[in-house]
Amino acid sequence: MSRRPRRGHGRPTLDDVAQAAGVTRITVSRFFHSPDKLAPETAARVRAAVDEVGYVPNAQAGQLASGRSRVVAALVPNLGYSIFAETIQGLSEGLMDSGYELMLMPTNYSLEREERQLRALMAWSPSALVLTGRRHSAAAEQLLNGLREQGTPVVEIWDRPDAPNEPGAPARIGFDHREIGMRMACHLMELGHRHLGYVDNPVAEDYRARERRAGFAAAAAQAGARLDEVQAPPGDSFDSGRWALQQLLARQPAPSAVAFANDLLAAGAWVDLQAVGSSLSSSPTSGPALLGFGDFPISRQVRPMLSTVHTPNAEIGRSAARSLLAALQSGGPPEGQALACELVARGSTPRHS
Repeated sequence: MSRRPRRGHGRPTLDDVAQAAGVTRITVSRFFHSPDKLAPETAARVRAAVDEVGYVPNAQAGQLASGRSRVVAALVPNLGYSIFAETIQGLSEGLMDSGYELMLMPTNYSLEREERQLRALMAWSPSALVLTGRRHSAAAEQLLNGLREQGTPVVEIWDRPDAPNEPGAPARIGFDHREIGMRMACHLMELGHRHLGYVDNPVAEDYRARERRAGFAAAAAQAGARLDEVQAPPGDSFDSGRWALQQLLARQPAPSAVAFANDLLAAGAWVDLQAVGSSLSSSPTSGPALLGFGDFPISRQVRPMLSTVHTPNAEIGRSAARSLLAALQSGGPPEGQALACELVARGSTPRHS
């Protein structure tokens, strides 16, 4: 590395970086706009020179030159849920050192809000776009189709790939929620439970949760099992799960096993069940078996630990980043990918006696 170039008090330039790295100005420009085209050793030298001279690229100038910003925008339902936070972390890690910056926008499960955010994003001319799920408003679908026609890669995450890698098929990275719901019911029935309960979440717009519930109900009906259902009240919290379980247990006869739309609801019910059970029985698992979804950290913090479905949260984000970067490099459409979930049996789902 050469010595830090001497200059006045002005803003560092591409020429300053080129001099410090011992490369041409064109090579430095390529580092910011097409870093994948540089040899790793050259890219490392330029990166070190950028840090040395304190160069900050002019994003507006780059956008004017290319017609696009160096922004990858991601729209997710809720940044507070660990499953989506882990997905964003995976996406961020996948984009690291790519030259693209990640912009996050929460939709709160609202298709109307998603549409407004998409319109606002048009002013940024994003290089690529990540959305959560396959359902959008009619106006949003038009915007997305326009972006795809212009060559902007669009990936939909947390949903099943209907026809991955087929020409014209939307690129989706995730899994089949209905199939997961069926697996949840089958797991409980394999443990000997013939009277099941299901607690749905209170977010009406969360169609993926509705699909899991539908799959659960279909598997129970196919096996001839009895099913009682209840929707948790607004809040999606410990208290909501506790209330919902109490509603099911008040029915006679009560279900011997209950599945929940997510681990927050299940954990609230499980903690309450253990508190009540400990005063009535020496068994720590007296009462119905409980099964959650999402493998939230809380599922491993309660005792006994909560049985759940482990979802590939971070891998969804990393796969989305790989798909987008490959599309940006090749100029072709991004590819979808089906990912696997794992049913994790822990202490909350004992065999039915």
